[in-house]
Parts: sequence; structure tokens; C-alpha cells
Amino acid sequence: MEALFFNINDGYLEGIVRGYKSGILTSNHYINLTQCETLDDLKLQLSATDYGNFLANEPSPIATSTIHEKATQKLVDEFKYVRTLHERDTHELLERCHPLGVFDSMPALCVATNVAELYDTVLVETPLAPYFKNCLSANDLDELNIEIIRNTLYKAYLEDFYRYCKRIGGATGQMMSEILEFEADRRTINITINSFGTELSRDDRAKLFPSLGRLYPDGHAKLARADELEHVKNVVEVWVEYRPFFDNSLTSFGGAATSEAKTLDDRFFEHEVHLNKLTFQQHFHYAIFYAFLKLKEQEIRNIVWIAECIGQGQKERISNYIPIF
Repeated sequence: MEALFFNINDGYLEGIVRGYKSGILTSNHYINLTQCETLDDLKLQLSATDYGNFLANEPSPIATSTIHEKATQKLVDEFKYVRTLHERDTHELLERCHPLGVFDSMPALCVATNVAELYDTVLVETPLAPYFKNCLSANDLDELNIEIIRNTLYKAYLEDFYRYCKRIGGATGQMMSEILEFEADRRTINITINSFGTELSRDDRAKLFPSLGRLYPDGHAKLARADELEHVKNVVEVWVEYRPFFDNSLTSFGGAATSEAKTLDDRFFEHEVHLNKLTFQQHFHYAIFYAFLKLKEQEIRNIVWIAECIGQGQKERISNYIPIF
């Protein structure tokens, strides 16, 4: 049923996103980028891709931070075109916020003079209200570590987004469920590992785990009791699809040899790219909109990594990016 009526309202937008997807950098593009000797060479190589003249007005020598900023802005412009959004008026302080997360009432947050006022403003003025209301109090904002607050809110958001995708159903629900379940598992593993050696108790750690994913609930119960990396590895390796993530061999997600062992984050990013690419193999669904943004974010990380290696003279590490196509 989803496919029957999809094109009436959203077929044009799907076509736009698939057009954007065709402009994502390929392996040949990355080969050319890794051969650059200077950031100006990198700028020239990028001008021959869909990035075009996005750096044309930037004077030499160009900084890596500028490349990151302009590449992100290009993604935001594409996102706004699809969403048919208009430019937002923002306070100077809000310039530090990620542009994809900007919403109409965000400037109202600058009016608050203390934590209690900020909490009340968030509850009334922003789309984050349901997550704050159900998860945090005003005292929490003042007393809890910022990472605990961040993970608490993201847990609530992820669970809500997951339920929403399930309600949509069809191909959208199927593909987004797989993507979000992996994201939940990744966050659960990272929260566990990052909590080692901190004051975070096992019970508080478990409260931060999203209630979804392949690791839920049995894996969550075991990870809540883990106290070293080897314990995490033993728990996660029960799930066959995650077993390669803790393999120390010199292979990437596709099995190709690499110059040095992949980190756990590298393997997470590789699998995320794999799942997002799969969404483009089907038509008439909404998962490609989410997947496109995630693939572009990875592409920007790749470009910044290559630029940093060039700028710091670390050419031996320049190939340690995550290929997409």
C-alpha cells in the first residue's frame, strides 16, 4: 500500500535525493584526494566533483575547519531544499549549534538566565519537550554530567523514532528499524566501554541503554555487569553480525586488506554505511532521506580526515577513511 501512493506526494522528493546520492564521492574520487600534497590541491580536486566551487571564495592557505564548515553547509542547503525550509534568524550563541538541528523557537533558549528557566523554556518552546518532560528534571540539568544528559535524551529520542518508523510500516519501517536497532546497539556498546573507570554505577549505566536493538534485552543485562573490554567482547560476539567488530585482523567490513587494524568506531561506521546504502536498492519508501544524510555526514568526515592528514603531514594514515561507493 505504501508503494501504491508514495509517488503521489513524495516521488519527486525521492528523485531529488537519489540525484544527490549520485553525487556522493566514489573510490576514484578518494584516490585523487589522497594523492594531494596540499590543501589547495584538495580544494582543486573537490571542485571537479559535485562539491563544485563551494570553496571558491576562500583564500589560501585554506584551513581544515573551513573545509568542514563549507561541506556541512552544502549538506544543510541540500537538506533545506528538500524540506523547503527558509533561513532562520539565530542568536550569536546559537551559531555553535549543529545547523541541521535548528528550529523556529531555538532563539528563545537564550532568554533563560538560570537552569530552572532554561528547563521551563525547553518544555514550552522546543520540540525537545516530550523528552525532557519524561526523562529529566530541572535539578538534573544542574547536577548531572552533560554526557549523561545527552545520552538520556538520545535514548528517549531513539525509542520514539523507532516506534514512529514501526507505525509507518512497509519498506520504511523494515529498513529504518534495522538502521535504528544498529544505532541503539552501537550506543549501548559505547556507553558500556566509556563508563569503565568512571563514577557511573552499573545501574545508572543500564538506564542509558536504548530499549531496542539486537542486544536488547539479554545483551543489555550482561553489558550492565561488564567491567572490562574483554567482557564486552564476550557478550557481543554471541551475535554473529557483530563478531567481526572485535576482530583484530587487518580487514575492513568487506574483507579487503587495510594498512592497519580498524578501530571499533571504524567498524561501526563501516556497518552504518553498509546499512544506509542498502536503502537505495528499494523504491517508494522514506528511509532513503535518513540514509542520504548519514552517508553525506560520513563523506564529510572522510574529507576532513584526508584534509587533516595532508595538513599535518600524516600521509601514511591518509587512506584510513571509510569508503562509501
